[in-house]
Amino acid sequence: MNTYIFTSERLGFRNWTTADSDLLFVLNSNEEVMRFFPSTQTKEQCLDFILRMQHQFQKNYFCYFAVEILESKEFIGFIGLCEQTYEADFNPSVDIGWRILPDFWGKGYATEGAKKVLEYGFTEANLNQIVSVAPLVNFPSISVMKKIGMSKVKTFKHPFLKDFPNLEECVLCLITSEELN
Repeated sequence: MNTYIFTSERLGFRNWTTADSDLLFVLNSNEEVMRFFPSTQTKEQCLDFILRMQHQFQKNYFCYFAVEILESKEFIGFIGLCEQTYEADFNPSVDIGWRILPDFWGKGYATEGAKKVLEYGFTEANLNQIVSVAPLVNFPSISVMKKIGMSKVKTFKHPFLKDFPNLEECVLCLITSEELN
């Protein structure tokens, strides 16, 4: 089952299976994990996410990958790339994103994984640039964006978050294939 598309020093990145829906539900129903999102997610929403990621992987050979610790095979969350088409002057784009269970915070997994995903996106998926978006209050994600070499482009009001004033103002960061160290 643990067939990895690629690995970093400590992490394995793989496509999703429908059997992952319970693992994803634990992640997406955790209020601490989802504090910078409008709400937690239902099991049905988690299964829909998995199906969308499987489709994106078939189409582009990338998605928000399911991520495991290589040594223990423990699921820690997701880190990967996703097509974005919501209404914004920088879309369509491909963004990098991550969501990790709290037991695995503070260990450098998001940064390690995101660096490997950038490398994969530029070398294997032949992308020219990758963006990342986070609410201005999401300091942990903005910190990871800086650590992986992304630069702030601007702030903007996210159209999906207009009913959530504390989350609506977001930062857009970007990195190009030439900038990747």
